Amino acid sequence: MLAIEAQCEAWIDSLAQTDAAHDKAHIQRVVKLARQLGQQELADLNIVLPAAWLHDCITMPKDHPERHLSSQFAADAAIEFLVKQGYPEQYLAPIHHAIMAHSFSANIVPETLEAKVVQDADRLDALGAIGVSRCMQISGILGSALYSSDDPFCRERQPDDKTFTIDHFYVKLFKIAETLNTQAAKQEAEQRVSFMKCYLDQLEREIV
Repeated sequence: MLAIEAQCEAWIDSLAQTDAAHDKAHIQRVVKLARQLGQQELADLNIVLPAAWLHDCITMPKDHPERHLSSQFAADAAIEFLVKQGYPEQYLAPIHHAIMAHSFSANIVPETLEAKVVQDADRLDALGAIGVSRCMQISGILGSALYSSDDPFCRERQPDDKTFTIDHFYVKLFKIAETLNTQAAKQEAEQRVSFMKCYLDQLEREIV
């Protein structure tokens, strides 16, 4: 564990939580995944781990008009924090870029291996059993219905994830797996997506 990690964790603990899907447990999972992917892909953990710890140090609610700017705000705040901690200057710009690029809504292409690792780690946490659970948490906050009674699995209509929770699988979650950068993340995503499809199969058996 890098010395800076304890400082990052302590700072995260002092910040207000935006929602249950972006809590400290989410950050810890992203850090764990980023460490694993970084080691497998031979990325520089001096960049990967601080970026993973701080990637959601500032987040906007899902329905906030500036939601797409969350990663910009987080990246700026993270660098300000790291400067105060005396973190080596050569890592600051790559960390800023990695945090900026992690966001799906920001639509920023990761230009370094370390940014690809952090982006992959965050996106993997939107897949699998955790991904399903986080999707339900957010939809509960937004007050979305679980599914459309007329066409639950979007077979004859365009998905609308602002109205139906299950539609978010088709709008975003399954597409995330196609955006992963590293081979290690792609392998993990296959297993997680397989679970999500099994979940939908089981849901269909229960509601049809």
